[in-house]
Amino acid sequence: MAKIELGIIGGSGLYDIEGIKNLKATAITTPFGKPSDQYMIGDLNGKRIAFLPRHARGHKITPSEINYRANIFGFKKLGVEKILSVSAVGSMREDLVPGDLMVVDQFFDRTNQRKSTFFGKGLVAHVGMANPVCPVLSAAVYTIGQKLGFRIHRGGNYICIEGPQFSTKSESEIYRRWGVDVIGMTNVTEAKLAREAEICYSTLALITDYDVWHASEAAVSGDGVIKVLLGNVSKAKTIIKELVNVLPLKSDCHCDRALADAIITTREKISAKTKKDLQVIVGKYIK
Repeated sequence: MAKIELGIIGGSGLYDIEGIKNLKATAITTPFGKPSDQYMIGDLNGKRIAFLPRHARGHKITPSEINYRANIFGFKKLGVEKILSVSAVGSMREDLVPGDLMVVDQFFDRTNQRKSTFFGKGLVAHVGMANPVCPVLSAAVYTIGQKLGFRIHRGGNYICIEGPQFSTKSESEIYRRWGVDVIGMTNVTEAKLAREAEICYSTLALITDYDVWHASEAAVSGDGVIKVLLGNVSKAKTIIKELVNVLPLKSDCHCDRALADAIITTREKISAKTKKDLQVIVGKYIK
């Protein structure tokens, strides 16, 4: 199989990109169970890409039900080195208007029901998450958005709540006092696992609403989100088409060496099964 230059996580409409060729659904097995769906692999502008609908086609999986470990493991198994995650978010700032885009650079994790590490079962690793997204990939996404003339913001704090409910007004106001910029339900878990898998990861946040804090705007609702999201998905598709044209990017981000000093378990204490299950992740460090 030809090298896959870019992995994309997002809603099911994203792989319906004009110009994509040879689109094929591929099922991947993982030690962590099934990914959200089959991976849609195809050619775009001469580059191989792989797309995964995080909530499955038809949007059948809640944020808490997503098998994040299987999703990221599947990309790693396919040989993907870069993931762009496209995600709807709410704005927590007056100047971040529904319809805007943001290339997030920080996360605050408020989830409590998820498996957010590949490690355990006798193998311990502590990866650094001070800077949780790939600076090189994120810069490329932002630069392309700017050149296309979109209202796109570089850098911001994404607070990830468990969901699937939207926030109460009290929660929304408290999050604003904490200094967060956007609110969502998925991306922090993806970012943590992508870092453990040594995959470059970037979030393109599609701002769809003002959550529930805004005095003059209607409270966030599913219908309202979808209307704005459709326009933002079109922008995301255009960015993806331009992004593949600049791949491969210069790799000076160190994402591919995140585990180099992170594994602390004595090698002879690691079971054969754990080594086998995590070979795709730790194979270059543990034989």
